[in-house]
Amino acid sequence: MKNVKILQLSLLFVCVHACLARADFAPYFYDNGPYSQNGNLALFSLSEDTPVGTQIYQLNGTDPEGHEVRYGLSFDPGSKEYFRVDPISGNITLIEKLDREKQDSIDVLVSITDGISKVVERVTIFVMDANDEKPEFQNMPAIIDVLETTPPGSSIYKVEAVDRDTGSGGSITYYLQNPPFSLFTIDRHSGILRIRSGEMLDYEKTKTHFVTVIAKDSGGNFNGKEQFLSSSATMTINVIDAQDTPPVFVGTPYFGYVYEVSMPGSEIFAVVAKDGDAGNPNPITYSFDEDEDGVFSINKTSGCIRLVKHPVFLKREIYNLKVRASEVSPEGTLMDYTVTSVVIRVVDLNNNPPTFYGENGPQNIFELTMYEHPPEGEILRGLKITVNDSDQGANAKFNLRLIGPGRMLRVVPQTVLNEAQVTILVEDSAAMDYEKNHFLTYKLLAVEIDTPERFSATADIVIHLLDTNDNAPKFALDYYIARIPENSPGGSNVVTVTATDPDSGPWGEVKYSIYGSGADLFLIQPTSGIIYTQPWASLDAEVRSKYNFYVKAEDSEGKYSLAEVFVTVLDLNDHPPAFNDNFLEKTMVIGAPVKIEAVDDDAEIPNNVIEYAIMKAEPNINIFDINADTGEIILKSYIKSMAIIQNITKQRDTTWSLVVQARDRGQPSFSTTAVVKIDITEATQLNGGPLASFIMQSRNKPLQILGILAGVICLMVIVTVIISTATFMRNKKSNRILPNRRVRRRKQQQSWLKSPFRSSENSGDKFKVTEEVQEPEPEAVMDNINYNNNVSNVVRQSPPPPPPCAPFLPPPLPTYVPRDRQWAVPTISATVAPKPRKKPVMTRQDTVNKALVSELKLRLEQKRLNHQ
Repeated sequence: MKNVKILQLSLLFVCVHACLARADFAPYFYDNGPYSQNGNLALFSLSEDTPVGTQIYQLNGTDPEGHEVRYGLSFDPGSKEYFRVDPISGNITLIEKLDREKQDSIDVLVSITDGISKVVERVTIFVMDANDEKPEFQNMPAIIDVLETTPPGSSIYKVEAVDRDTGSGGSITYYLQNPPFSLFTIDRHSGILRIRSGEMLDYEKTKTHFVTVIAKDSGGNFNGKEQFLSSSATMTINVIDAQDTPPVFVGTPYFGYVYEVSMPGSEIFAVVAKDGDAGNPNPITYSFDEDEDGVFSINKTSGCIRLVKHPVFLKREIYNLKVRASEVSPEGTLMDYTVTSVVIRVVDLNNNPPTFYGENGPQNIFELTMYEHPPEGEILRGLKITVNDSDQGANAKFNLRLIGPGRMLRVVPQTVLNEAQVTILVEDSAAMDYEKNHFLTYKLLAVEIDTPERFSATADIVIHLLDTNDNAPKFALDYYIARIPENSPGGSNVVTVTATDPDSGPWGEVKYSIYGSGADLFLIQPTSGIIYTQPWASLDAEVRSKYNFYVKAEDSEGKYSLAEVFVTVLDLNDHPPAFNDNFLEKTMVIGAPVKIEAVDDDAEIPNNVIEYAIMKAEPNINIFDINADTGEIILKSYIKSMAIIQNITKQRDTTWSLVVQARDRGQPSFSTTAVVKIDITEATQLNGGPLASFIMQSRNKPLQILGILAGVICLMVIVTVIISTATFMRNKKSNRILPNRRVRRRKQQQSWLKSPFRSSENSGDKFKVTEEVQEPEPEAVMDNINYNNNVSNVVRQSPPPPPPCAPFLPPPLPTYVPRDRQWAVPTISATVAPKPRKKPVMTRQDTVNKALVSELKLRLEQKRLNHQ
């Protein structure tokens, strides 16, 4: 029975499950349209410049039963996978670079499932174009031939380029590089290349042109920015020559000569002409335009001009022949021609070259001995030179030139006709220097000017120079720097100076001497220039470490030059440090250093640099530190009071003896020691107040104390003057006459000068007038008292600073003082509070004074009332 119930329940569960399964609905995508960023990718488009890794879309769908859905994305077999989808969020990410020019659409299978049902849809993603492709030329680079007679504006080539982009990125515009300097233009849209209007090609000027064409798209978006892409290619344009240029003569102008010995048939001259169209030249034929009396003939093919008649029968000296060069066409007809002139001159035969003559006939070597540096413009009279050309007219005209080192000499005349006496002048006297050249060699050249032969002649001119004393000795250096250790023995070498005189013989011998304020300890060898110390000289760097003097180099005639010598005496460590006294007594206040000082008489660092060290302490408990550089001795940082010292030593005696060493840093090092007895005490407040305490602390510095006291006195005098002036001005404004008062000194009062050294409960007590002697207050303990020479103030432990000190002189009495009222002296910054005092004892003299004041007051009041 139990098994039957179980079987029934199982059948019931199966039926229910089947019913539920039949009731399940498939999930589906949202269709949000083509411009949405989520849905089912329907009609979705994507730019090809989208970076890899970008999230481009989100699949979005739902399940009617509300089950969680998962997304999928796949491609057809063999297709490249461009995207990846997150199954949970549906985010689609680009994983491969897109290229619209290769694939402009991508088929994708997107799916959505709720775990039971799965829906698959095929969608197409359109790849949108970005401007990422440059224009590509289809027929470039190119080489074309263009006839030079092509008319301006003619089309000579069409450039074609393709841009695979779409839209504006695929629209191409053509340009030429450097268009203002080009003979060509190009149509921006069609790419047709033309010859620029108003320009012509010319083979004779430029045979080949190189034209750079730029193809540029109209721009488009790429990676979010506007981008323009372009390409360039070069076209070679060869210009084809045309028969449009007449012949051209080569080597014009033409000149020929007929000489007296010329024979009929002799070649006088040959003209040469070429066709101006060098690309396709025609043959040239020559002829005379005008017949010159039948004197000359010309070869039609070679252009050679020959003499027909004997020179004896020539009636003119100059013949001007007109020669025509004509092109011959392939058919044999004459075409373009050019005419030029050939000038032929009938001249005498130039058969005699120039010749130089001396006193004894023709000569080609002339010699002279003279001293160096002759005056400029002087004539070299020892040279007897004549030049002659036996020809006549232009054949006897020639130039004279002097060729040699520099421009020391000049020849006169420079142009000669037939014959002349040659004169040589000095032009640069300084260059004629025996020390540079013992002799000078020049070439005297005579060259014909107007003759075809250009005959010439040369002669050698040799000048032997004699020396003079024209140079002073010269030192190798302008100054000499020498170093010598101190304590060097007398006669020690210091430095060697060298001077040279390029003159010869006795003029070149140099003698040395020294002089100057620093030369007393030195000597110099006159011939060698060795400078050494006096035999008795003792150099000491501590006495004098620098010497300078002059050394003189002089030749036999007194010409000289100077150089300066700087001698440095090198310091040796020959002085140990020294204390003023080997036994020193110092008083040390806790917290303040005690300074000792030693002196090293050496002149230089590091010989005079001293280091200090404590070698021994008695009692043998070292509670001190010492500054190795300054020599300041101070207690160790943990010692703050006398109690600590007594606790350490177990004694009440606070006197130490220190052995202090002072050592220099020289090599070898020297040292010395001194015993320093130090009495340690604590800072105390002296009876005289802070100023007295400071004076007590600075008792070893009297000049500092006097300076401070003088400053305080001056300050009080100034304050007194200011107060007196202010009182006078106040009384003057009130128009009242005040009675004169006298300040009486009482024997019971303390002297006014002592008041700044006293302490009271109130800082204003210094300015109160009292009759009783004030008891000194207990001494206040100082927090820090410094005996350093650079510190002149004492910092008190009490928080408020003391008020400004009043002047030492007593202030003037007020105009009216009631019987029981006190008075106070005003300061610069404030008024000190009054302090009650006892009623003064009235004496008989005081009573009389009071009566006089009262009577004077009454009279003044009556006088004032009468005036009213």
